[in-house]
Amino acid sequence: MKTILITGCSSGYGQETARHFHAQGWNVIATMRTPREDALPRDARMRVLALDVTQPESIAAAIKAAGPIDVLVNNAGLGLFGAFEATPMATVREIFETNTFGMMAMAQAVLPQFRARKAGLLVNVTSTVTLAPMPLVAAYTASKTAITGFSESLTLELAPFNVRVKLVEPGYGPGTRFTANGAERMQGLIPEPYAPFAQGIFASLGTMSAVTTAADVAEAVWRAANDAGATLHYPAGADAVAIASQK
Repeated sequence: MKTILITGCSSGYGQETARHFHAQGWNVIATMRTPREDALPRDARMRVLALDVTQPESIAAAIKAAGPIDVLVNNAGLGLFGAFEATPMATVREIFETNTFGMMAMAQAVLPQFRARKAGLLVNVTSTVTLAPMPLVAAYTASKTAITGFSESLTLELAPFNVRVKLVEPGYGPGTRFTANGAERMQGLIPEPYAPFAQGIFASLGTMSAVTTAADVAEAVWRAANDAGATLHYPAGADAVAIASQK
């Protein structure tokens, strides 16, 4: 029976992915910054651990408590909508600390056990903004694009040790808490000159017929985790599949 550790499971993609793997009989270690009793059902195959991917001590404690794992899903992330010129660099750094450096730190924490066993899989959740440009998400796009390049290089570096890397690329997911978090961070980041343009962008997003659901992402992670082939990119959601095909 395999064990998977998933970051960012308090809601959205991470929570649904934890439920999906649990239903398929895997041992699941669901992590979140502040564990909640109502977030996920607990049993012998579902453990919930505290983990803040921006804190080295938290990462070390969670990895120690988790024990050996077969798959790491780097899902924890922060969303951000806003005009770049109005985005404080402190906010940009905050986005990178979680989306980029936190993901890298988690990979670094599990690679020694993967390399020693000559087995293991990293699944990094990014976004289709790495495949097709979108306005008002420049800092977020940069944080995710860095992970794409990182993963593409790392897959070659780890091949001699039979350790694999996969990228799951969700499209636009309006029904997730992740998007809500992004909206909260947007406060004050749309100055008046950008307002008409931004309103048009948000209106077009609201009329999209093909969007990504948490179930789409869970299914894409499932496919990635069970694919022994060399496929690196796994678009998640109808809109993501369409973008990837055009790319």
